[in-house]
Amino acid sequence: MTDSPLANPLKLPCGAVLPNRIAKAAMTEGLADDQLHATQRHETLYRRWSEGGAGLLITGNVMIDHRVLERPGNVAIDPAPAEGEPEAMAQLRAWAEAGTRNGNHLWMQISHAGRQSPRYVTSRPMGPSAVQLSLMGNYARPRALTEPEILDFIQRFANVARIAKEAGFTGVQVHGAHGYLLSSFLSPVTNQRTDRWGGSLENRARFLLEVVRATRAAVGPEFPVAVKLNSDDFRKGGFSLDESVSVVRWLNEEGIDLLEVSGGTYEQPRLLGYSGDADTASEGPAMRESTRKREAYFLDYAQKIREVCDCPLMVTGGFRSRAFMEEVVANGETDVIGLGRPLCTDPDTPGDLLEGRIEKTVCYEDDIKLAQSGLFSPASPLMPFKAIGAYVKDELARARRIKKTRSTSR
Repeated sequence: MTDSPLANPLKLPCGAVLPNRIAKAAMTEGLADDQLHATQRHETLYRRWSEGGAGLLITGNVMIDHRVLERPGNVAIDPAPAEGEPEAMAQLRAWAEAGTRNGNHLWMQISHAGRQSPRYVTSRPMGPSAVQLSLMGNYARPRALTEPEILDFIQRFANVARIAKEAGFTGVQVHGAHGYLLSSFLSPVTNQRTDRWGGSLENRARFLLEVVRATRAAVGPEFPVAVKLNSDDFRKGGFSLDESVSVVRWLNEEGIDLLEVSGGTYEQPRLLGYSGDADTASEGPAMRESTRKREAYFLDYAQKIREVCDCPLMVTGGFRSRAFMEEVVANGETDVIGLGRPLCTDPDTPGDLLEGRIEKTVCYEDDIKLAQSGLFSPASPLMPFKAIGAYVKDELARARRIKKTRSTSR
């Protein structure tokens, strides 16, 4: 192994140690069976990613509520396997074992989709308030959660974390970003409540903070608990960088072990490097011109958070060159590099970066952009659209099967 700063281990506040500074960021898998249990395909995929060399693997959304999924094929732990589905626990154990075979960490990302659950999954999404997601008519108007439901969901997050620990996952990440349920409570655009869960930032952050507190109580002080948080929603009137900084100060008091900084929502998908609806978009704080030419989308925003954050920081989104990754880790701009899309096609990317075998990750998204413009055509400029069509067709078919299976088994 080289003397790259990416190869340095990282000790977390809880005492656990990440073997290096590269993480596979969460990406939705859609590999669950029709009962929303983990499958052999999770084992195969995460075994391969484990062998790829990343020090940390974070799963895609594991849902606390089978009724409201981010997409068909999410794993859902509802009810808990120990409460009537022992085969589901065995499948979680197999997933955890496969995903940690190389001595790396495997953390379960725990989430609730909130209002960002498509119509073909549910016609009754949930949110802090009845504010509909405007995106091609694919999302129904959510109903506002009652306080008893909020309190129940807090315990569900904690319970799923406990099950993850029992199954052999080495940590958990609470998903408080990207417009999902916890994130939507943080935003004054989507949270228009007037009770203790809405209004002031302190009230809007209460749900996230209570979830983190309950999760820590469920897993104990020596088990990693991470949070994924938007640096900015990039939405007019939405959750801002200044508010994010305040929430991080409160998270410090809960003793989290890693904070992943991201940004955007379905309406403003900055997490993918794109802008969304121009009418509702907010640029957020102005970035330096040098930053606009850099790879990482959220690094400038992360620096404001870094000033107040007591725990290690992970930044995800846009990293591609080894030299730049090494630079930002060496100078303390971030402690962990989150990689997503490059690992979809080349799972050996982390090891290749650590050993100095590559200078830059694969960038297939650039080829897609060129294909859409007609300037580059590996086969046909229509290929990306054909792929999207095939994806949607499969999602609809899976959603129908899952609804049928779940309705007859519960």
